[in-house]
Amino acid sequence: MTMDQATALTGKALNTLCAVSPWLAGEAAYRIFRLPLKRVTVRDEERLLIDQAHVEKVRVGGETVVTYRWGSGERPVLLAHGWQSRGTCFARFVPGLLDAGYSPVAYDAPAHGDATGGTTHVLAFRDVIAHLAAEHGEFEAVISHSVGVMAAVLALRSGVSARRLVAISQVGEFTFLFDQFSGQLALRPRLRQELRQRIESRIFPGEKDIWRRFSTTHEPEGITAPILIFHDEGDRMAGVDQARRMAEVFGDQARLVVTQGLGHRRILDDPGVVQGTLDFVTAAQSGPAETSVAGR
Repeated sequence: MTMDQATALTGKALNTLCAVSPWLAGEAAYRIFRLPLKRVTVRDEERLLIDQAHVEKVRVGGETVVTYRWGSGERPVLLAHGWQSRGTCFARFVPGLLDAGYSPVAYDAPAHGDATGGTTHVLAFRDVIAHLAAEHGEFEAVISHSVGVMAAVLALRSGVSARRLVAISQVGEFTFLFDQFSGQLALRPRLRQELRQRIESRIFPGEKDIWRRFSTTHEPEGITAPILIFHDEGDRMAGVDQARRMAEVFGDQARLVVTQGLGHRRILDDPGVVQGTLDFVTAAQSGPAETSVAGR
């Protein structure tokens, strides 16, 4: 059975259950919404990096999170991974950062990598970033991917300090997460409402206007760091419009580089993206608002 077939069957089962018990269907949909479907395996180059890292296990929000640090600890650069990923997905970035005198810091968020937990959400990612900021102080840069971009922006708006921000393949709008999930499962309106209510009351209790406030484009004045945005034109998980909206909102503070042929995840292994990130972290960059480069 393919992933698409499994998704279709799951959605059909949830919709059928909703006709009998909307409450039970809502509970099931809410759990799946917070459930990474798989934990990615460690590649050989990542195993070598793990062997070279200072690895710790820390408690954050009731779960044991795994953290990785390379280098002396001076001039820390945070690597913030996305959904169904792990801290070592930035393997291609670490050597260059070390050579430039930085100390890369990464983590496995709850329910990801070697961390504990079965379900999680973007605020748990944000809390891990805040914990690491309390330990390491100001980051020279935050390099983030996918949902990790949203988590990084939320952390920066909540007091975490970083000199620069790199946003790769970003999932920038919280409504996008909900709409994508509901659309993939073809959830009917009643079940969508059940799920929406649970997200609002359980992940964000007491918060108002979460669907706008927890997006990367909200209150751009809350982030003063220069921003470099990479996104692939053919990204099927998060359309490039996510990146273009962020670039438009932040104006001259942000620069968007649109790649071709790299997709949502392979972009992290592209030499051009890695080198462009290193150049941005190590020196001020200037250029047009949007650039286009072909993947390698």
